[in-house]
Amino acid sequence: MARPSRQLDRRLLDTGRALLAEVGCAGLSVRRLAEAADVNPGMFHYHFKSREAFLRALLQEIYDEMFARLTVAATAGLSARENLRAALLVVACFVRDHRRLLLRLVGDAVAGEKIAAEFLRANLPRHLKIVAALLRQATRAGELAPLPHGQLLGFTFGAVATPLLVGAVFEAGAIDGGAAGRGLVREALTDAAIAQRIELALAALAPPLARSGSKKRKRNA
Repeated sequence: MARPSRQLDRRLLDTGRALLAEVGCAGLSVRRLAEAADVNPGMFHYHFKSREAFLRALLQEIYDEMFARLTVAATAGLSARENLRAALLVVACFVRDHRRLLLRLVGDAVAGEKIAAEFLRANLPRHLKIVAALLRQATRAGELAPLPHGQLLGFTFGAVATPLLVGAVFEAGAIDGGAAGRGLVREALTDAAIAQRIELALAALAPPLARSGSKKRKRNA
């Protein structure tokens, strides 16, 4: 008896990525997934056994792709500040590219969806830990102001990632942001805007002497 094609599991995972951002964990049924992927439900159970196992595998795959890039960026052998800049760019682009999915996951978790809550609980601390370590390294190296680490972490993620999530809320139509909301969606999600916010955050967190020297250079220019 021939074994089922190994490409079917890849087709199911790829289809699941598209559907998950639309319907979330709570709305993704085996029947809906199988129909969208044009796969017999029996083949779904052959490859993944259960809906819960599929969701865990899919979410972890999506996250681990980002985490692998983050690990490379955080250990690039540059200065702590440069490694921090590269790591923030990886995380911010991940949030931007998966903003609809992340909003769905948070909503599912709040509504009591077990898989979504488990995923966020297991993975959210992983990238926060790496960025927090880079902030500590940059502080010890004198490249950032000596502020409490919780303050550094909160300010950095707030400055870089909040516009992405707020933009996603406007984009989804959950709140009518009017012209300002449309402008946020249009402008805040670009690569250039993300890079600019990272630079602004790092400039704001620079040691006082560094900020003072920068202002003097601008006045003398």
